Amino acid sequence: MKKLLALCLTLLMLGAAGTAFAATKLVIATDTPPRTMDPQGSDADSNLSYMANFFDALLQRVGASGKLAPALAVKYERLDANSWKFYLRKGVKFHNGNPFTAADVKFTFERMADPKVSEFVNTGKSIDKVEIIDDYTVIIRTKAPVPWFDQVQPNLFIMDKESTEKRDPAQVGLKPIGTGAYIFKEWVKGSYIKMVANPDYWGGKPQIDEIEARPITESSTRFAALASGQADMVWGVPVEMLSRVKKDPRVQVVSRPARRCIFLALTNKPGTPMADIRVRKAIAMAINEDEIIEKVMWGQAKKAAQIPDPITTGYNRDIKRVEYNPTEAKKLLKEAGYENGFEITLAGPNDRYVQDAKICEAVVKYLAKVGIKAKLDVKPKSIFFPEVVKGVHQFYLIGWFDGASDMGRTYGKLIHTHDKEKGYGGFNGTRYSDKELDAMIEENIKIVDLKERKKFLQELNKKAMEEKLAVIPLHYQVDLYAIQKNKGISFSPRPDRWMVAKEISIKK
Repeated sequence: MKKLLALCLTLLMLGAAGTAFAATKLVIATDTPPRTMDPQGSDADSNLSYMANFFDALLQRVGASGKLAPALAVKYERLDANSWKFYLRKGVKFHNGNPFTAADVKFTFERMADPKVSEFVNTGKSIDKVEIIDDYTVIIRTKAPVPWFDQVQPNLFIMDKESTEKRDPAQVGLKPIGTGAYIFKEWVKGSYIKMVANPDYWGGKPQIDEIEARPITESSTRFAALASGQADMVWGVPVEMLSRVKKDPRVQVVSRPARRCIFLALTNKPGTPMADIRVRKAIAMAINEDEIIEKVMWGQAKKAAQIPDPITTGYNRDIKRVEYNPTEAKKLLKEAGYENGFEITLAGPNDRYVQDAKICEAVVKYLAKVGIKAKLDVKPKSIFFPEVVKGVHQFYLIGWFDGASDMGRTYGKLIHTHDKEKGYGGFNGTRYSDKELDAMIEENIKIVDLKERKKFLQELNKKAMEEKLAVIPLHYQVDLYAIQKNKGISFSPRPDRWMVAKEISIKK
């Protein structure tokens, strides 16, 4: 009897131990699917969010602070205006067992310049050469000064030279082989992405053993996954359902003011109404942003006067936004010769930003009240963004935050005259052009001193927003997340909104 009792007790203890050390799994419902598993195949922050789990960059941004920290480089220094020296971490292995060395860094940066496989061509083309000093030291020389070069590093994930060269681009885009905290397991497009903890990760094995990310673009379906318990966390709580989510005692809502600004881009092509600054101001004055925030965004947004957020170099708190004034808008249109308005098409995505299609609908209605007849053209982001790059639209809604936290970089992409050869205006879809702003944008890259640079960019920002009204800022979003309370999940949102699973933990 005593032996039987002892055996039972032993089995109970083993069972308890098995429970205590049971593998942990987290199911996360996200609002945007990945486009590819090639870390250079998409520069969209939504895609980089997934890649941050499979790959590492030379540097990383850490947690809620977003501060720059070592990753595959343990330290770095700027040798001169065009040269950066990185000291690499030793003993790191890719998921296929290959050792990480300077050769992988050189290969990665050179591959970025290939438009056939990379959406980081501007960065790749900016590199003059990568010098390998030894297996764990590299010097990267740029063709011209790139003041934000270190700040953009967390977006530039390092690839394994050997396995990437052996596989064709399609294979690279299906199976990631990085050094990251999680190892790729399976991707069923439109359904889920599975990943498992890397036991040999240089930063220590992540606390959660398996992550299953389920991209659900439809907001009500994403909410249902949370409410039914099929998802442990939700990235992107639908604002129209926020009050319902908050009332659920099983769920905790986590929010953070977003860095992303939602704005209207518009052409200034000669011969179009928007070439006249009075028309541009009239459009801005016609839009009741307070009402958009209250009724469309359900209070989950903050008015914007400029594209950069407060942590971005170049943010200028003195910039004043053009406020809602339909009476003055009609007056300006009359002065500009458009008393009876004009016709225009407003384009935008319907599955990328919070309430994006509804914001577009509201803008169309506001414009109609001052006589501007705007036709609505919203579509999936997979169609819309390639159209922006091609310069198809003269007027559209889009969102932006700068991953390098530098307004000079942002303006070079968004409002500099489109110049593919020089690498400017890649996201200037309306083909806006202003020689004075172009000159200032090109001048800013020569300024290395951060204090001087900040002042210069603030002046550039003020001129672009108040004098030129290069774009019409609407609002900054609020990032919303929801967590099942009984799961013991510990999570703090990142400024870039990335889903970095190694920063999430579960109390066992």
